[in-house]
Amino acid sequence: MSDLAQTEGGFQNTNPHALAAILEASETRSIIAATDIFDIRGIKLWAKNQPVSQELQRKLMDRSLSKPLESCLVAEDGVQAETLRLALLKLVDTEGPLQPLLKAQAHALFHGATTVRLHPVVQLLLTASESARRPAFDHAIEAMALAGALMKARGGDDRLVTQAMTAGLLHDIGEMYVAPEFGEADAASARDLESFRQLVVHPHIGQLLLSQLTDYPRDLIRAVAEHHEHMDGSGYPHRLVEAQLSPLGRLLAATEEALAALRAPGANLHHASVALRVVPGEFDEHLAGPLATAARQGPPLSPRHTADELRAELAQLDTKLQMSTLHLREWMPEHPSPELARANDITAHQLRKLRAGWNESGLWSPAAFGNGAIGEDRLVAEAEAVQDALRNRLASIERVARLNAGHLGTDEQASLDRFCRTLVDA
Repeated sequence: MSDLAQTEGGFQNTNPHALAAILEASETRSIIAATDIFDIRGIKLWAKNQPVSQELQRKLMDRSLSKPLESCLVAEDGVQAETLRLALLKLVDTEGPLQPLLKAQAHALFHGATTVRLHPVVQLLLTASESARRPAFDHAIEAMALAGALMKARGGDDRLVTQAMTAGLLHDIGEMYVAPEFGEADAASARDLESFRQLVVHPHIGQLLLSQLTDYPRDLIRAVAEHHEHMDGSGYPHRLVEAQLSPLGRLLAATEEALAALRAPGANLHHASVALRVVPGEFDEHLAGPLATAARQGPPLSPRHTADELRAELAQLDTKLQMSTLHLREWMPEHPSPELARANDITAHQLRKLRAGWNESGLWSPAAFGNGAIGEDRLVAEAEAVQDALRNRLASIERVARLNAGHLGTDEQASLDRFCRTLVDA
């Protein structure tokens, strides 16, 4: 049985990736058994108050437990509200792409950080993440801060800001149950298909963990499950649409997309704002407003290209978008398998949305960003941000096409490979 399949069946079988992180954290933190630990046959494996050590891993091998391990351990000196406050203070005081937005909402965010409730299971896993998966922990802090700032900018009261910050902090908790090399905080944006297949389950695992092992509110748990869903049905794992998504889930999805855009070298809040708007109907565009407003408080945008260079690249992108739709019609066999037909339908829908974003951007116009006028550098940089977002979407369409196609026969796989190369080739 795979590690993920074990988790799907519940948490009586200890997940090796979460256990490895907990054991690594135990080398520098005091993690002890809060209760005696028994297997399902009633055999005592570990005594209450006994510190966690590598010996525990040997005793847990191939054992189903009477209670999930996560409910039996406690991190005595682990992550606390003060940990969150200090991490937030560092984020606000350090020059970085999020700083203009966070500074504007700092008072509400610091209050929210002191009121975020850490259930013991969550506290244990965050402690393990802070010690063993630092990039994932840092991403959780950024999501906590950005979700809270967006909620406050939209007029949310203290209760809603705390709820948004808690959801942001916990949104990727399911990644603790995925091999660390597949985590989105550590993986390259153009991760391979197998990594993507491993990663897409983490919102569901997070939902299972929080619903089975904690007492967080149902709407918060639902939002964690929805944080990679998009309003136009292009997200994962369930391809939900706007009417099926909760307001908090939409906020988390926008938070996740904005942070993904900010990982690119040189990116700032303008790039995050563009990422939320580039494909119509994909995200709640009202959430792009606070990002755009804060971006104007930051340093001016600097283009990578001259206007003429960018026009040439945009012409290539226009051609690629046109040819991708054409190739999509050509590559399908006359009688495709259901899996291939499903991948085709999903890809066609996403390409239509991408084309709509291109059309609305106006970048196809030769005069889209001036002819040597004052301020042209800013216009070129803004156009580059749109181009970057559109190219990133093409790469994600390629992954989603492969994921939805699943395992194909040799001929169909070869057809899919040819089409996917048209999406990602320069």
